[in-house]
Amino acid sequence: MSDFELASRISFFLWSSIPDDELLDAASRGDLRDPAELERQVRRMLADRRSSALVENFAGQWLGLRKVAGFRPDRDAYPRFDSALAAAFQKETRLFLRSLLRENRSILKLLGADYTYLNERLARHYGIGGVIGPGFRRVRLPRESGRGGLLGHGSVLMATSHAARTSPVLRGTWILGNLLNSPPPPPPANIPPLQESGEGGRELTAKEQLARHMADTACASCHARIDPLGFALENFDVLGRWRTEDRGEPIDASGSLASGETIEGPEGLRGLLLGRPERFAHATVERLLTYALGRELNPRDQPTVRSILRETESNGYRFADLVLGAIASVPFRMRQSPED
Repeated sequence: MSDFELASRISFFLWSSIPDDELLDAASRGDLRDPAELERQVRRMLADRRSSALVENFAGQWLGLRKVAGFRPDRDAYPRFDSALAAAFQKETRLFLRSLLRENRSILKLLGADYTYLNERLARHYGIGGVIGPGFRRVRLPRESGRGGLLGHGSVLMATSHAARTSPVLRGTWILGNLLNSPPPPPPANIPPLQESGEGGRELTAKEQLARHMADTACASCHARIDPLGFALENFDVLGRWRTEDRGEPIDASGSLASGETIEGPEGLRGLLLGRPERFAHATVERLLTYALGRELNPRDQPTVRSILRETESNGYRFADLVLGAIASVPFRMRQSPED
């Protein structure tokens, strides 16, 4: 790839726009072939406000957050929902991701950060006090809030729910696919809907509904992977508010994995994911490289993924370092041949 092609590829990756004069000047001098100058240019561009495009577009693709704008909860079940709350959910997640990128924090903070960005409306919605006014600011999360990282964001919790009820299946599938890059296979055809009521017309909790569903052997193997992850988030309702009951019954946010491990609530889920940081880091690098290259990865890309992980592991897989690793990689700097 020529110097000017490389400059354009870097700019569209980081800014979703054309290169600026400084990057073009570096390309004209051949300086982008110098690793030190390449790093300087990338870090300069990440510090620029235009890098918000990377957060917006990559997060939308990676985390599936574009669903939030079009999500409409059931009005009878959630009468206080409005477009302002949906916008606040999106802004919280964008500001959070932007802080990790610009401050070059570890991507493990995506799962375990003890802070987020709130305004008064969103803080009140989450039950967190001490935030006044419409402006967003960084807020340290009380331990008792049950929140921490993306798994406590209303954007994620709403995007992985049905209109009137939570869905451990959607949430568990989202975790496997988006955070671990290990999506379960699609469900078999003609699967009947979950039975929502039991004897005497009593409404069943999500856990009770899925327990009956698991009796179908065609469903059991996949649900054994999916459901325990989703159950751990059942204390959060469709709009991400903390709750202790579902349909009049106490929430049971525990689940057992096929390995025998037990997960209890969001804290237990975060502990499980952070206990194997290399899995989450590997999945994140794969998603980032996919976005950077504009194509799906293939087995020949795996040495590049492993190289980026090795180079960034000692510093905890910092976000900006991963971006730099993707740009410095061979696939990013080479043209794609037609047969590929």
